[in-house]
Amino acid sequence: MDTINISQQTARRFVLGKQGLWPGRRWRGRNGTAQAIDACEAVQLDPLIVIARSQDITLHSRVLEYKPEYLYDVAYKQRKFFDYGGWLAMYPMRDLPYWRYRMEQRAHGSYVKHHVPNGHKQVMEFVRSELRTRGPLGNRDFDGKRLANQSYRGRKETSVALFDMWLSGELMMHHRVGFDRVYDFRENIAPKEFDYVATEKDAETFFARKAVAFYGLKRESTMRGELNYHLYRDYSKTEMTKLVEGWKESGMCEQVQVEGGRDTYLVLGEDVQALESLEKGRVPKGWNPKETNTLEEVTFLAPLDIVSARGRAKKLFDFDYTWEVYVPAQKRRWGYYVLPILYGDDLVARLDPKLDRKTMTLEIKGFWHEDDAPVKDADFADALAKGLARFAKFVEAKKVDVSAIQPAKLRSYVKRVMRESGDQ
Repeated sequence: MDTINISQQTARRFVLGKQGLWPGRRWRGRNGTAQAIDACEAVQLDPLIVIARSQDITLHSRVLEYKPEYLYDVAYKQRKFFDYGGWLAMYPMRDLPYWRYRMEQRAHGSYVKHHVPNGHKQVMEFVRSELRTRGPLGNRDFDGKRLANQSYRGRKETSVALFDMWLSGELMMHHRVGFDRVYDFRENIAPKEFDYVATEKDAETFFARKAVAFYGLKRESTMRGELNYHLYRDYSKTEMTKLVEGWKESGMCEQVQVEGGRDTYLVLGEDVQALESLEKGRVPKGWNPKETNTLEEVTFLAPLDIVSARGRAKKLFDFDYTWEVYVPAQKRRWGYYVLPILYGDDLVARLDPKLDRKTMTLEIKGFWHEDDAPVKDADFADALAKGLARFAKFVEAKKVDVSAIQPAKLRSYVKRVMRESGDQ
């Protein structure tokens, strides 16, 4: 097949649209939360809560009327999703058989053995016995011996045992209290139709498709590392070249080149029609937003949103973005929890929000716009005001402090729009 050539704008719109961010939110409520995770393939999880957790901001940006409890409901009550991995993410339950192949490849007990070199088998059997007797348990439910060899996964021998048994697939997440894990045996949690181990070949194909679907456009040169990680393999370059050619010949993937770039990307064959529609200036079927589009109302992207994290903001949008939460304060360019701002199909600014929980005031601690951002445009000011109003409602703020927004004319317009709409 010939390489498909697309513009930078088509690439941006495609990646955003595949992730449900353009041209606007197209899911709603509890059911929409499940639909969004399904469509996005995965949502990365993070425990840090400054204004809201990253995963909740991710879903708020895609789902109208989203509430944080919806994520736990569809995962731990409805059992439509499960969370897994050192790179922690929520995945559709239908993916479990393929992840179980990966779990089986992982050396069971290896993490515990490293931290509890003598007696690790006894620790694991103790954990099993307690789970059988007492039911679902979390780290806090054990008075285990403290580790001599400290682990960031837990300070007790029982904590690293639970973590290892989870990564190996013996345990799954029963539920979470806040962000604390509560475990149970997999057979007590996983729906029977998904509780089996896929073959190596099926897992290989699955993880290849998964990577391309998740990124929308996946750099060809990174596929080797992707499969090595997921399958505990060490594919040679020759093996990977043969695999990629096979995916193209079968129609599973096609090759894409983006205008002005040297990299080649893979796209799923089933998504080529959407690419073609975008290149012709049309919105693909099923992508129409339920309410406002991203030109009518800006969207704030989560720190770990896949469209802007991992250097993709620079690659796709020529937008410099670093999540500075782990950067020393004196070295930060922007703010502690800075979020990119999506307007139309572009990232045009960033803001650093904080919620004062005593007064329930959403404070904008900083606002930084790109040189070419339309900050003098009344339409942008209106879209920014609407985005702030929706975000304030999401975090249950009663007031919004926009005093850090510059230029002054933009700040004044935003304040007036929010005041007139009753959101200020």
